[in-house]
Amino acid sequence: MDPRSEVLLRQAELFTGQLLLVGLPADDLLGRLVDARGWTWHAGDWQRLEARFHGRCHFGTEAPDEDLAGAVLFLPKSRELADYLLQALAARLHGRPLYIVGEKRGGIERAGKQLAAFGRPRKLDNARHCQLWQVEVSQAPAAPELARLARHYRLELADGPLEVVSLPGVFSHGRLDRGSALLLEHLDDLPPGRVLDFGCGAGVLGAVLKRRYPASELVLLDVDAFAVRSSELTLAANGLQGEVLAGDGIDAAPRQLDAIVSNPPFHQGVHTSYAASEALLAKAGEHLRAGGEIRLVANAFLRYRPLIEASLGACHTLAEADGFRIYQARKG
Repeated sequence: MDPRSEVLLRQAELFTGQLLLVGLPADDLLGRLVDARGWTWHAGDWQRLEARFHGRCHFGTEAPDEDLAGAVLFLPKSRELADYLLQALAARLHGRPLYIVGEKRGGIERAGKQLAAFGRPRKLDNARHCQLWQVEVSQAPAAPELARLARHYRLELADGPLEVVSLPGVFSHGRLDRGSALLLEHLDDLPPGRVLDFGCGAGVLGAVLKRRYPASELVLLDVDAFAVRSSELTLAANGLQGEVLAGDGIDAAPRQLDAIVSNPPFHQGVHTSYAASEALLAKAGEHLRAGGEIRLVANAFLRYRPLIEASLGACHTLAEADGFRIYQARKG
């Protein structure tokens, strides 16, 4: 059981009725709070919760449209995302309780105090290196419009400007990260055909690939619903077409790909996890055609070359700069 869930269950008498658990972990909490429902934007968590608690968890960027007796927000890593979620929940909870739970290292003390915008916040518990806060919403804000919270920026590229749209919570929100910037300089001579942007984020790599290789069939994949929507918006802003999928890791990707391009993710919540990236490297060969290529950027300190070579064979370093490396390998 996630320690945040354990903190909630210490106060289980508070959490009855049509309660919405927002950003909940994929543990047994819905089994213990039998009248509660979930809302998550993590495709893997949704799949695991749906398998165990069918029909009791909503997936997407907007809260489910239903009456609520209260809501619990599991504090996300992104401050911008937390702000959006708190506003969205408080707007629907006038006269009802809003709770927020999170790890101390994740900034729960600061987030708890944000509840003062909606009423008088109270700290209810402090255990398992977590805190639980509550506010009875007496000052409900206007419901936020997610599209208005998007950040728009322009990349000046050799083949013309690219408009990028990113939503709260998306990796490198509102700016181009250094790793992707390096990879954009090394996208020449990819095999034509079906191309996957794995961990697509705001869709920068995918959009550039579609523009540079217009005859290719573009697929973008991310575990996060906010990233999926951001990629859709970025493609639309540039008049480009692509299939954007929500899924948990490379297992959710199509087969028979001609190329996989990625700035692979390695963060989840306040903890660091390399599982998705390592699974991508280990299983890339299962998703590529013969002669298909993987090309990715990674922090130079990560030992990705042996994983790539174990899956695909010879691995080449195309470039190294600013603490990043570009790796390339082809399936024999």
